[in-house]
Amino acid sequence: MVKLDHLALAVTDWRRSRDWYVGYLGFKVEFEVPRGGAAGLGVAAIQDDAGLTVFLEQFSPPILSGQSSYTIQVDDVDALFDLLSSQGLAFAAPPSKQFWGYGAVLLDPDGHPLHLYDEASMKAKG
Repeated sequence: MVKLDHLALAVTDWRRSRDWYVGYLGFKVEFEVPRGGAAGLGVAAIQDDAGLTVFLEQFSPPILSGQSSYTIQVDDVDALFDLLSSQGLAFAAPPSKQFWGYGAVLLDPDGHPLHLYDEASMKAKG
């Protein structure tokens, strides 16, 4: 059996990223490891509904975003786009036909692209 279990994502501020992923996308905090004293460095382990853990590991800038992308299944991509864009979140692309199917591309606080999709829209519009 092969199963992706953990993934590390470089961020400039682990607390800000933790709060963003938890507050906007519904991830849950699994654990945190503050380190670095006054520098405030650390790692937050957040988990999606399927049990995949993402380590938000703080590094000094610059963070190289855009070289990898992440795909996140949501309940309703159009409704989530409306909600998050009304809250001022940056999208690289609104819900539309993409090379990978129908969905939106959201940017996290460090500019990492997140491909958002839902199964119903992917089947109907993808």
